[in-house]
Amino acid sequence: MDLRNELPVDYRLNTVYRIGAALCGVILLVFGSLGFADQLSFFSTEGTRIAGLSTNGLLSHTSVVVGMLLTGAAIKGGNTASTVNMSVGAVFLASGFVHLFLVGKDVNLLDFSMSNVIFSFVVGLLLLTFGMYGRVTGGLPHDNLYWQQRHPEQAARKAATPRRREVGALTSRDAAPR
Repeated sequence: MDLRNELPVDYRLNTVYRIGAALCGVILLVFGSLGFADQLSFFSTEGTRIAGLSTNGLLSHTSVVVGMLLTGAAIKGGNTASTVNMSVGAVFLASGFVHLFLVGKDVNLLDFSMSNVIFSFVVGLLLLTFGMYGRVTGGLPHDNLYWQQRHPEQAARKAATPRRREVGALTSRDAAPR
């Protein structure tokens, strides 16, 4: 089942997804743009620092592309923004673990330092938190769309149960015959 196409958007959660994607996207766009402004060499591993992080042209380019992806997801919103947040967050965490072992080695093409690894972990966890908010937990309310998708039998039973009418509400059956 494809959640992005089959479930309507919960607009309260939509705001959280958008804020997370926009916040991290703008941070990455600014970082990448500062790298372009310094005209860094594409594969340099000399340790040029911008905003406390080591960088080169490749990392600046990658930051701008991922920042544009996150900003686009923030503009699109909805379940797409949540899915993009979770996916990019997982990639950031994986990148942090990979680069943890590459710091100081010749194969460190993105010129990561330990501060970059920590930044990658923090942004990854932040994006995962924003993306999973309201989707992944054991205590989802029963009117949550993700709970309903995971428990279709219970949701169908709940939808089939007649709701009590409000006092004073008339239906067509209650109207007097003419």
